[in-house]
Amino acid sequence: MIEANRLSQVQYAENFSDIHPPFETKDAALVEANRCLFCYDAPCMKSCPTSIDVPKFIKQIATENVKGSAHTIFSSNIMGAGCSKVCPVEKLCEGACVYNFMEEEPISIARLQRYSTEKAMSANWQLFKRKESTGKKVAIVGAGPAGLSCAHVLSREGIDVTIFEKENKGGGLMTYGIAAYKVTPQFCEAEVNYILGIGGIEIKYEQELGKNISLTDLQKEYDAVYLAIGVGLARQLEIPGEELEGVEDAIKFIYDIRDKGFDKVAVGDKVAVIGMGMTAIDAATQAKRLGAKEVTMLYRRTKEEMPCTQHELDIAMLDGCEIIWLASPKEIKGVDGKVNEIICSIMKLGEPDASGRRSPVDTGETFSLVVNMVIKAAGQMPFEALVDEFKIQNSKGKINITDSATNIPGVFAGGDCVNGGKEVVDAVQAGKDGAKAILDFINKNQNH
Repeated sequence: MIEANRLSQVQYAENFSDIHPPFETKDAALVEANRCLFCYDAPCMKSCPTSIDVPKFIKQIATENVKGSAHTIFSSNIMGAGCSKVCPVEKLCEGACVYNFMEEEPISIARLQRYSTEKAMSANWQLFKRKESTGKKVAIVGAGPAGLSCAHVLSREGIDVTIFEKENKGGGLMTYGIAAYKVTPQFCEAEVNYILGIGGIEIKYEQELGKNISLTDLQKEYDAVYLAIGVGLARQLEIPGEELEGVEDAIKFIYDIRDKGFDKVAVGDKVAVIGMGMTAIDAATQAKRLGAKEVTMLYRRTKEEMPCTQHELDIAMLDGCEIIWLASPKEIKGVDGKVNEIICSIMKLGEPDASGRRSPVDTGETFSLVVNMVIKAAGQMPFEALVDEFKIQNSKGKINITDSATNIPGVFAGGDCVNGGKEVVDAVQAGKDGAKAILDFINKNQNH
């Protein structure tokens, strides 16, 4: 049976409490900061897509200069607070920590980053002064990590920024697409407000490109346009039975949990989740935490090829999710229009494809699972129709750029709409790159 409100409010609060609790005391943070070796040419810094100076901000914590520490982090990553909660640090900064080679626990870089940035946010330390307005105006489409990061860098340089956002809240994927036990909607709202605190940035909500606003109008009204539109809904499985009641899109499922609240989102007794990326893990663990009795994750390759990290997989397994490797959905069956079974092909791995990953090959054998809900998380679809409509060069919907610039003069792009869906931290860096390209473009045009 698929139903909402399966658990008590106390159970929901427990199930969705912070999975990465912060340091409880200043002393705990100081002890951890003082473990750092402050490496010269630090590998942790090199493995951060936004190049945060990790040894510097940790040394600032160790010397009780928390404000300086927050400034160091935000200079490189204005969403450093959110990234401290959602970054896959085990494959980035903490994974590169030299302590790993000594078979010791790596420095808790994310928790230290959270320590400084949350203090800055709660005290509303505005650590950057906006330059005097230049009179130049930039339109940004999308108030997600790429859009907000781009906006903040531009505003610091005195550019007036207007962000057009199709939802009624900012934050993009952070607000709508990440498990609630990693970041709460309240935190996301506070982070957006903190970023806007610099001034010179206005967000216009419920404004969607191709519906309420057109690229042509934005080009006429603004000196440059930055597209940070993200990616769309989950990729279709294109198998029989996909239209049955109980077949859900993972992004929509997670969005509803964030938007409506835990007790309003229906979940099945027996749930199958298709995919093994971060979104699939978030959907599976949250289905379990909403009260599903059984959750089975199906992935067409083996563990060696999975896109998620071991850390994320461990969360799903600790939550009691089952995993079946080398299984690809073939057909979804139902009774009275509702899902009751999924048929899967048993796969084997063939030769590596162009990316070096071994391709799954159908063995011809199948198995079936009794389920009453199927959540699709087999990748996301770029907005192909939208970018085609505005004649923006793209590869299957992923916008093509050269140094953040599209084929249309004065129109730039970055984040998931370019890379197809990477991490929040990659989108933040794309926003910084976009802002630099826009500033160069505006300065060049000014001098002509």
